[in-house]
Amino acid sequence: MKVYLAGPMRGIPHFNFPTFYRAAKDLRAQGHEVFNPAERDEREHGKKVAASRTGDLAEAEARGFCLREALAEDMEWICLHAEAIALLPGWERSKGANAEKATAEALSLQVIYLEQNT
Repeated sequence: MKVYLAGPMRGIPHFNFPTFYRAAKDLRAQGHEVFNPAERDEREHGKKVAASRTGDLAEAEARGFCLREALAEDMEWICLHAEAIALLPGWERSKGANAEKATAEALSLQVIYLEQNT
């Protein structure tokens, strides 16, 4: 199944990338194709975005990250490819994850709630 991975990033050390990477690895081990926005961010901007110890958006934007571009690419993948969205713990506090979940629900995609240990 093609799964978009969503969860909190802003305000979390290293933008929560380690949690995204662990969850993507687990989902892939189950046979899923995974769009991991942390991987996309690193592919586009290198390790400099994840280097943030505070997960501060302004700091990431000063290093070349553009939230509008990232969210546009995320939403495009959800709309054109995803069959499901997997939500990391804490997704409820994330503006981006809430928007991604709403989009997935509007498209009648499967919603997967991941456990804390993922």
